[in-house]
Amino acid sequence: MSDMSEHILLIDDDLRLSAMVGDYLHSHGYQVSSAPTLSAGRELLARQAVDALVLDLMLPDGDGLDLCRELRASPRTRTLPVLMLSARGEPTDRIVGLEIGADDYLTKPFEPRELLARVRALLRRTSAHPDDTDVWRFGRLEIDTGLRQVRLGNEPCDLTSYQYDLLSVMAQHPGRVLSRDQIMDALKGHPLEAFDRSIDVHISRIRAAIEDDPKEPRRILTVRGVGYVFAKKQDAEQDAA
Repeated sequence: MSDMSEHILLIDDDLRLSAMVGDYLHSHGYQVSSAPTLSAGRELLARQAVDALVLDLMLPDGDGLDLCRELRASPRTRTLPVLMLSARGEPTDRIVGLEIGADDYLTKPFEPRELLARVRALLRRTSAHPDDTDVWRFGRLEIDTGLRQVRLGNEPCDLTSYQYDLLSVMAQHPGRVLSRDQIMDALKGHPLEAFDRSIDVHISRIRAAIEDDPKEPRRILTVRGVGYVFAKKQDAEQDAA
């Protein structure tokens, strides 16, 4: 296998599932490491660079959500793509995972092909584009496409890779109302399930990072019953100053 293959870390205490998923991803060109507990996963993350994490929600020594919180709080792992697994398929479980900072959520049991497709989608979205050095400016908000970074008043905003891509999709169409389905299509993600609130959860997280007052948003506006719109004009008072 090439040393340049992307490295996936799988943290799951189901050893049979881990072996099956690991073999499947390996057969499609990925380097895979596995850990059966949070503590073992933390050790691997501390000493190895990984390109994506597949993380079970329930583990013998704790909750996968706790590790997800830690990853999002650390500058080194803040943008690491995280796909969360769970045998619990309740919408509230998916919403909590996304609110904590997971990029995607897959319910057990699943087809290995679906997991592969989701991992590939996450890695495509987080691949660097070093030749693309455009900086899009909207008042005090800047989207640096080269660094894949969002700044507000020159201060970096705390967004996951998925949230960066979602914001970028909207910023490419300022003033245009985008439905949830259009956003998902642009992200090359997966069809929304009935009543799936994943886009709403991510929009809420983005607003918390880029809005002066998330309860009174001026950058990402809701069009009730339709979708969302990225405002053409922002920071009018500051711009006029």
